[in-house]
Amino acid sequence: MFHLFRYKIPDKYTYEFRNTYSYINIKQVAILATVLLMIAIGVRMTSIFYNEELASMPNLNSYNILNFIQICGSAIFIILSSYAIKRENWSTSIRNSIVLVFCLFLLSTSFTISYLFSQFNPKNTLTIFLTGVLAVSIFFALELKHIILISIYIVFLFVVAMMIPDINSLQKLLNIIMSGVLSFFMYACSRYSYYFRAEQFVKVKQLEEKNLEVQLLNHQKSEILGFVAHDLRNPLNNIEALTRIVLEEQKENDNTEMQLILSSTRQAKSIIDDLLEIAQHDKTPFRLQNTNIIAFMDKICYNWQKNLKNERQIVFNASNQELVAAIDTSKLTRVIDNLIVNGLKFSKSGSPINIDVLKFDDSCMIKVTDFGIGIPLDLQSLLFDQFSKAGRPGLRGEKSVGLGLHISRQIIEQHKGTLTLQSKENEGTTFTVSLPLN
Repeated sequence: MFHLFRYKIPDKYTYEFRNTYSYINIKQVAILATVLLMIAIGVRMTSIFYNEELASMPNLNSYNILNFIQICGSAIFIILSSYAIKRENWSTSIRNSIVLVFCLFLLSTSFTISYLFSQFNPKNTLTIFLTGVLAVSIFFALELKHIILISIYIVFLFVVAMMIPDINSLQKLLNIIMSGVLSFFMYACSRYSYYFRAEQFVKVKQLEEKNLEVQLLNHQKSEILGFVAHDLRNPLNNIEALTRIVLEEQKENDNTEMQLILSSTRQAKSIIDDLLEIAQHDKTPFRLQNTNIIAFMDKICYNWQKNLKNERQIVFNASNQELVAAIDTSKLTRVIDNLIVNGLKFSKSGSPINIDVLKFDDSCMIKVTDFGIGIPLDLQSLLFDQFSKAGRPGLRGEKSVGLGLHISRQIIEQHKGTLTLQSKENEGTTFTVSLPLN
């Protein structure tokens, strides 16, 4: 508890906290001064309309003078605080000085009202003064030196006030004791308020620093991935080209080793493409163009069937109507290619891959279905994660780094579409791409 009373914000955040809360405190001055002005004007209007009823009220002249001071003082603080908010070149100490003077003004006027209501014995009624004390301690984040000064000022107000009325020494002593209690109450409430505001500010700043660190690390990771992947691609291209030359020259020979080199090179290039896609995510803008999805998919299926020759069948089914959607053709081709590769990887040789294109409401549905080993239920929720743990080797030993489906879903989502799956073990898997139609 006592730690809160002498709490000090860490030096690292002291300047920024003081500067930030000097603006917040000034805004609070503008708000409270406006409220005080409205109340004072309301009281003034009441005295005009009910002048006869209030004529017999004790200390009426004092109330009138105090009301005039409240109106003028509040108006001055509204103007001053509004000007201070706009003046960015004003120092923190100037703004804090305005806040301090306003707190003293608020306490003085609220004390005077209580003083007059209590017939010069403020311990009899402290309601309005307590309102001022709570307003100062709750609405403002005051520095330790300022709250000590304000606490002393409360005692000073009571001491001065006790010089005016003709009351006995015991009553005066009770008022002085009351001023000490109120002073401590003000100090305690203000320090609690300051502590929680400062702690929240520090936590937010620490969180911002952590976020900046994470962003920097992500940027560095992307730069490293891009650099490594780009530099690896060139030697792999050379290996692939040389391997093809050797295979062309030795067509009649069964060169299994060269075929293995070529296959491994292509697999490595596929992994590099995935890494580059991750590194360049959100950097390369999509080039959307209105495309006939049926013609687009027919071309992809034709190219795949041509490459596969008669080893596997790509069965393409589509409605006769034209389905037009805004797509990035190269990105969507990458998605479909990846889904077909997955289907080939996890199904037996000779098993077909079915591709269906159909319209559903205002969407175009592209279904890629294989009749392979399927995906276990416990792995389906992990399948689209980056570097997914659900990655499994294919039926012919093909390796996976768990990036393909993650990238595919990102691409589809950037098209404002969805990528979902349905699968049963030992029956097959269907991936469904849904794209909004124009």
